[in-house]
Amino acid sequence: MASRLADCISDWVQRTPHAPALSAGETTWTYAQLQAQVVQASSALQDWGIRAGDRVALVGENSLALAALILAAGGLDAWAVLENARRAPAEVDAILGLAQPRRVVFVLDHSPDAAAHADRHAAEHVATPFGPVALGPLDDVTIEVAHEESTRQVAALIYTTGSTGTPKGVMLTHGNLLHIGHTMQALRRVTPNDRVYGVLPITHVMGLSSGLIGALSSGAHLRLVARFAAAHCLAALRQEGITILQGAPAMFARLIQDAPAAERPGPSLRFIAVGGAPLDPSLKKRVEAAFGMPLHNGYGLTEASGTCWTRLDEDVADCSVGPPTPGVDIRILDAQGKRVTAGDTGELWVRGPHVANGYYRAPEQTARAFGPDGWFNTEDLARQDSDGRVHIAGRTKDLIIRSGFNVSPLEVEMALNGHIGVRLAAVIGYAIEGNEEIVAVIEPAGETHTLVAALQDYLKTRLSPYKRPTRFVFVAALPVAPNGKVLKQQLRQLIGELS
Repeated sequence: MASRLADCISDWVQRTPHAPALSAGETTWTYAQLQAQVVQASSALQDWGIRAGDRVALVGENSLALAALILAAGGLDAWAVLENARRAPAEVDAILGLAQPRRVVFVLDHSPDAAAHADRHAAEHVATPFGPVALGPLDDVTIEVAHEESTRQVAALIYTTGSTGTPKGVMLTHGNLLHIGHTMQALRRVTPNDRVYGVLPITHVMGLSSGLIGALSSGAHLRLVARFAAAHCLAALRQEGITILQGAPAMFARLIQDAPAAERPGPSLRFIAVGGAPLDPSLKKRVEAAFGMPLHNGYGLTEASGTCWTRLDEDVADCSVGPPTPGVDIRILDAQGKRVTAGDTGELWVRGPHVANGYYRAPEQTARAFGPDGWFNTEDLARQDSDGRVHIAGRTKDLIIRSGFNVSPLEVEMALNGHIGVRLAAVIGYAIEGNEEIVAVIEPAGETHTLVAALQDYLKTRLSPYKRPTRFVFVAALPVAPNGKVLKQQLRQLIGELS
């Protein structure tokens, strides 16, 4: 029974040592080679002064070296502070200040941005058997006590994007991440025959848990890709026998835009799935038409990844995120903390083996979100059908109050995304004197000179007057985080600059 992340490969090292485990660029590691590289990475971390209970920051992008270091850190009972190198310097430095790692390791493999961060910090470049890195100084920091049960030991510290304030460090245990990996094996039926396109960042929870740990727990082959490019992804789907493709809705929107009209992307694909951001019906319909298969959906947060998934054998006609995954309990509560009637909308709370240990060095925030009885407040609005399927209706904190009425940005976004002239839409509330206006930021699919009038006419039969945007802004591309989420704080700044 696996108790640490690296244990997920042990069985496959014995059963299929020569089968491919991870690949990136032109390099492939078999399961036996991966285990050997994890041992090398473990030795290196110890040589670099990392001890049980230390935080070691790993700044990089998807690569073999980053994967080996994540697994190795867990084997030492160190906490891997995972930070995507594509983040801005101020964001990276803020998180390093919050986490206070013993040492920062900049993982240079496949990441010019990691090299730029390393240069800013005057880090020492080091060649290792598993890939090039650069080392920050060794700091004298507080050691966290290692847990007696390995599954309850923190494996990864992942900071939320901080779009609404100071980033929060989510403490994810080995047990949390292994549970989601096993869920991939059980519900997505991942096997050694699968080849997974791994573009989801393994510095974020979905790419780490259902991507890296899910693939390795199942003996599959994970093709690590540092950054999404539609042409590269389409070529891999066509030429490399990819069987599983997961990503954010924005990724699929760009794939179907660039895919040849007469060609089905991914002839070897077994299933495709989205997560990390809301899925709207029009995009779902277009993706399914292009790929010739159902587009599966799921829901989770950094604090509780893999909460709900659609099932492979069930009808996925709508955009529900499916029922809760095995072992997960949910409850939907009204403003008074009472359960709502089936079909009604309320605030979603979850409980299960996937729920994180809380926020690092933030006891007040932890107490507000994580109850002593194991329940976690997602702060998402949801409803559950009588058949158990869950529908996400938006964030409680994102609600726009317009003329005294509550408006869900997600509802408006889904309406906008149904128009042929819209590739992607994001909706935010912007404070004006005595009210809040609804601003639609649009990534257009074509010409824009008549699009505002067309959208206004289109929405007349789809949204009540108070829900319709009062302002439209067009951008070449919506700003998204490496995990595919639209960065609404950047949009608010843009609207502020334009106002």
